[in-house]
Amino acid sequence: MAKKPPEDRKVNKRILAFFQEFKTFAIKGNMLDMAVGMIVGGAFTVLVTSIVSNLATPLIGILIGVDFSGWTINLPRLYGSAEPGTVAIGTFLNNLISFIIVAFVVFIFVKAVNRFRGKEEEKPEKPPEPTQEVLLLTEIRDILKDK
Repeated sequence: MAKKPPEDRKVNKRILAFFQEFKTFAIKGNMLDMAVGMIVGGAFTVLVTSIVSNLATPLIGILIGVDFSGWTINLPRLYGSAEPGTVAIGTFLNNLISFIIVAFVVFIFVKAVNRFRGKEEEKPEKPPEPTQEVLLLTEIRDILKDK
C-alpha cells in the first residue's frame, strides 16, 4: 500500500479536530440545557395552542357573543386566479392570544428567576482566609508598631 500524501494527513487531522471541537461544544452543559429548553418549549407551545383554540377562543366568543375563530376576509380574484384569496382574521386573533399567553408566562418565569437570583446575590460573601504569609507580615507589623 502506498502512503498517504502529507496533504491528506493534514485534511484528516483538520476533520478530526473539527469533530472533536463539535463534540466538546455539544456535550457542554449549556448546550444540553438549551436543547431541553427547546423541547419543553415545543411541548408548551402545543399546550398553549390547545388552550387558546379549545378554551380561550370559545370563552371569549361567549363573552362578546361572537365566534371569531372562523372570521375571514375574502379578497377579489386577481389576474385570473381560480380562487379568491382570503385573510384569516380569526386565525390571526387565535395566534395573537397564544402569543400574549406565552409572553405572559415567560415574563412570570423570568421574574421568578430574577427574584431567585437576587436572593442569591444578596448573601454576603465570606472574606477569604488570610494566607500564612499575610499572617506573618501582620505579626511583624504589630511587633514593629509596639517598639
